[in-house]
Amino acid sequence: MAHHLRKLFSGLFFVLLLNASAQSIENEDRSALKEFQNANVPENRFDVFFNSVNRYNQNSAYDWLDTVKVYLSNAQKTNDTIAAQLYRVMQTQLYNDLGEYDKSTALAKELYEAKDSLNLDLKKIVLDVLDNNYANLQLYDKQIEVRKKKRELGFTNNISFYDIYSNLGLHRKARNQFIMEVKPTIADNDTYGLAKYHSKVGNYLRLDNSAPTALSELKKAKAYLDVYLNDISIQKTEKQLFESDLLKAEIEGNIGKCHVLLHEYEEAVPLLESSIEVLQNSSNNNHKSEIIENTLNLADANLQLEKFSTAKRSLDIDFESIDMLQSIKRNSLLAAYYDKVENFKNAATYYKRNERIKDSLAQKQSSIIKQQLVTIVANEDMENSQRLIEEQKRINEQARSEMKAKDERINLVFISLIFTLLGFAGLVYAYLKSIKNQRLIAEQKHIIENALVEKDSLLKEIHHRVKNNLQMVSSLLSLQTKNTRSKSAIEALEEGKSRVKAMALIHQKLYQNDDLSVIEMQGYIESLINSVQSVYKKGGHNISITIDAEGTELDIDRAIPFGLILNELVSNSFKYAFPENDENGKIYIHLRKNGEQGYFEYTDNGVGLPEDTEERTHSSMGIRLMNRLVNQLQSKLNIDKADEGVRFWFNFN
Repeated sequence: MAHHLRKLFSGLFFVLLLNASAQSIENEDRSALKEFQNANVPENRFDVFFNSVNRYNQNSAYDWLDTVKVYLSNAQKTNDTIAAQLYRVMQTQLYNDLGEYDKSTALAKELYEAKDSLNLDLKKIVLDVLDNNYANLQLYDKQIEVRKKKRELGFTNNISFYDIYSNLGLHRKARNQFIMEVKPTIADNDTYGLAKYHSKVGNYLRLDNSAPTALSELKKAKAYLDVYLNDISIQKTEKQLFESDLLKAEIEGNIGKCHVLLHEYEEAVPLLESSIEVLQNSSNNNHKSEIIENTLNLADANLQLEKFSTAKRSLDIDFESIDMLQSIKRNSLLAAYYDKVENFKNAATYYKRNERIKDSLAQKQSSIIKQQLVTIVANEDMENSQRLIEEQKRINEQARSEMKAKDERINLVFISLIFTLLGFAGLVYAYLKSIKNQRLIAEQKHIIENALVEKDSLLKEIHHRVKNNLQMVSSLLSLQTKNTRSKSAIEALEEGKSRVKAMALIHQKLYQNDDLSVIEMQGYIESLINSVQSVYKKGGHNISITIDAEGTELDIDRAIPFGLILNELVSNSFKYAFPENDENGKIYIHLRKNGEQGYFEYTDNGVGLPEDTEERTHSSMGIRLMNRLVNQLQSKLNIDKADEGVRFWFNFN
């Protein structure tokens, strides 16, 4: 009998196990994109898209984008504006997931600024995407503007700066502000919230090169997460379990990186491998960067353990998007690998590649980050000042309300005496508060004024250094020209040198100006032409050049494209327009800007453009460059060919 019962229970257990396995396989094979296509209305598709636990489990973001484009096209054909709006919001998120942040930003701004305004839910999604785009594009001042809008609409209570500070390399400041703002908001029994909190603090410590302390915080985070996952009293949705797995992978990856910093490579390898495997299921752009970091640290650990082929496989992975610092680290690891396998030629190649990246890009990126840091600090100071003033107003309003409530409850018999005493006390209180407020406002005004003066000084210094760096690049190009025999290579280097000088002049004019926001174009154009003439010493000196740009001022975002366009046009005139004799040569440059509208025209009376100009447009570097620069000015380059000479013109905002 007992034997039969055992067989019966064994059979039931086997059936249950098969059912569980089949259900698990069915869940894994379930395609979010197929569920999206099976939804019968746009609103349901929108919910599937944004509520899927992992929408890229079976299909890539490119598959999703193609599908959404088809639905968007159908909605536009049927004039279904609500459906079209939903599909465009999804398209904005997809471009962000693909790392095409410029496209995503352009579409998000167009949606947000459209006349048919979005509802609050769609606005929150669009602003969240913009926030992430600007972070990845390192436009932190724009990111702050988006966060202000989110606060105005009630999506957040304040503007957080700690992640921006971390992106700028100020990890200690980021950690301190994060602890001050976030720790008070987490309940003692919120184990998942505590896991996220300690994970973030540990990561900031790791980035600040405090690996032992970071390891302690990250282990606390893992312990809290284990408690949360093992707590059967808390009902967890599929999405919560998926996010918990991602958080666990993130924590384990950071622990692995701490072990690498501490030279504990054996402990690091399994943690990094496990983290990479789980994070690959995430559509979060931050996790994509985390995967690259974990892979590079895994390669580093395997190199130190002399597992060379395994390390090389990690370094040969073709990542979709990799930033400059990650490229430098990857090149260093490749150089170390080739050193260890005694392929010194390849090792030298990667060392040189790193030097080029550091010399040509690091300084420029550093200048941009310093400039944005000044803006962010100024914004934070003004935000704090405004917060203090608003808090003071609230306290004053509350005091007045309390005073009024007390007055209404006073016994009529003693009202005149109490009213006199309260009035006197109110006057003294108001007088003292007024003095305190005036002193506080004066102090804050002084701080803001000092910050603005310091900002101007820093901006001038930044423009001066950028100009010096560009001049150094120009000198390097000149040196390369002397060591080059190829005529075509020399011409290309000279053209590059001319373009670099055009940009350097912009920054020179800016740091020489009292007003750092605009450039006076008449003087700039004259300086630019003198610079071009110095490059083309054999031509251009007899040409009559007329410049009509007196009183026209442009900001740096417009001045740099204009400088490069004009550099191309004048260079082409000097090189090609007067091949035989430039005695009667004439060039006319006209630039005007009235309010929001502007107009640019360039003409010469040379030999004009060849007959096959239209075909050359696609192959000519100069014309392609000018078309792209004019596109940056949100305009179109027009070319008029005549019997004698040529005319280029366009309007701009």
